[in-house]
Amino acid sequence: MRTFASLCAGMLLCLTAACVAAPSSPAAAYFDNTGRSDVLSGGVRMIPIQTAKGVFHVWTKRVGNNPTIKVLLLHGGPGATHEYMEAFDSFFPGAGIEYYYYDQLGSAYSDQPDDPELINSLPRYVEEVEQVRQALGLDSKNFYLVGHSWGGLLAIEYALKYQQHLKGLVISNMVSSIPDYNHYAETVLMPAMDQKALAEINQLEAQGKYNEPRYEELLNAFYYNQHVLRMPADQWPEPVKRSFARMNPKVYVPMQGPSELGSHNAILEHWSRTADLPKITVPTLTIGARYDTMDPEYMKMMSTKVKHGRFLYCPDGSHMAMYDNQQTYFTGLIRFLKDVDGGRF
Repeated sequence: MRTFASLCAGMLLCLTAACVAAPSSPAAAYFDNTGRSDVLSGGVRMIPIQTAKGVFHVWTKRVGNNPTIKVLLLHGGPGATHEYMEAFDSFFPGAGIEYYYYDQLGSAYSDQPDDPELINSLPRYVEEVEQVRQALGLDSKNFYLVGHSWGGLLAIEYALKYQQHLKGLVISNMVSSIPDYNHYAETVLMPAMDQKALAEINQLEAQGKYNEPRYEELLNAFYYNQHVLRMPADQWPEPVKRSFARMNPKVYVPMQGPSELGSHNAILEHWSRTADLPKITVPTLTIGARYDTMDPEYMKMMSTKVKHGRFLYCPDGSHMAMYDNQQTYFTGLIRFLKDVDGGRF
């Protein structure tokens, strides 16, 4: 008969073997850190970006493991941070999706050079995304790009130049033409606003008083709370507040203009890629919302212009539908990623 000591020793050997064995379930594999070089930093890597002005560094953070679905998240702004996208933490791990947060150059967690040639150049941002992709080892067998707002614009530009590296593309709450974005704001959204408030907003903009508390107060009360995130501003989720508090105006104002109420007197004011959408051949999801700052019907149209498109409509959502229409947003987004991965798209 085996002694108690020998039984304990046998159990210890079994437990030790279990600890070093390969993960035996999808959940275990998702959280397995074996072979990863970013364990010490919790998945964070500062990636060097080569530019005409030298080398700078951008912040990224990896969550999870999935060899066939790796999602790079492109935040909006431009000049915001990845932080408002932290809602993805509530959905992607449970779906087994590997994903990467990323602060673009000029954003709070990355280097912030005070140089317009670096932080106000759309082509340079495209090259930055490509360098990030290379550093993270993403390719056409696993690489999905999810861009929200300005990030969606950047994702379109990236796909038009580098789609050979993509497995799938998501354009969230972004139209493919800034002039058409402005037209929607001027003909649909602005006429529905309180006209006295709109007149005061326009007056403050004409005077260049973008930093006046009254300017922000008017935008929040009469526009942002209806079309950017449909909650009172003091109730916005903490990651959103944190991200917007760190918005870099040296990126945002020259590129977008002073507010989300259209894009005027800005670098992107005349940007349009609608005519080029048929050139995008990878599976593509466009996401629009009923109360968005941009026309949801336009985003639906975009899904018909790309070669392999799908549209996700968020009936209760606004520009940040990942918060105010969260279940619809993430259910549809995850279904798209899984369908492409499984060859069902």
